[in-house]
Amino acid sequence: MRKSWWKILAVVLLSFVIIAGLLGPVPVLPILHETIRNVYFHVPMWFAMIFLYLISVIYSIKYLNTGKQEYDFIAVEAVNTGITFCFMGLATGMLWANITWGDPWPNDPKLNGSAIATLMYLAYLVLRNALEEEQKRAKISAVYNIFAFPIMIVLLYILPKLTDSLHPGNGGNSTFGNLDMNNQLRPVFYTAIIGWILMGTWMCSLRYRMRLIENKQNEIN
Repeated sequence: MRKSWWKILAVVLLSFVIIAGLLGPVPVLPILHETIRNVYFHVPMWFAMIFLYLISVIYSIKYLNTGKQEYDFIAVEAVNTGITFCFMGLATGMLWANITWGDPWPNDPKLNGSAIATLMYLAYLVLRNALEEEQKRAKISAVYNIFAFPIMIVLLYILPKLTDSLHPGNGGNSTFGNLDMNNQLRPVFYTAIIGWILMGTWMCSLRYRMRLIENKQNEIN
């Protein structure tokens, strides 16, 4: 129980987020209306994704410094889990964009950057599967991973601020916090960020344990 407290916390937090997110009061806003509830799901997905990619980079660096296979396993499973949150973030974002902007994928620099970043991390997974020699695969993918992370940050958070963008906080637009993030939204929003990050960590740990078991079975065979 002592080791699982954060898993229980993740379930409790996300249960609150789902109930409050779907049934709780939200401010009356032009254009957004009830779709503002998506802020509890779409935005935290990206926070969880960034957190998992950061974990992957840290363990890629640790692998290059130590050569421990376990660190390589954590790095790749963090990316695998991060990709899952990336797809959920894209799906909720496209749904929101279709309602508020009238197009699920307008020609927006942040959307295009997120697409490139997604392809970049999918290429990381393809690269791992393309290399058969274990140590070579781990080293090359670790180096790729370390360089991919800052590029992803540039694509998602720096370039959109330098040009016109529909997204809040980019292209001269005000952030949600300045526009409409009031005391009705903030408690649920911040809870959602923590909850989804904890859930992502839990998913990553499960995938890591499964990979360890699979690796031991392959060694036996």
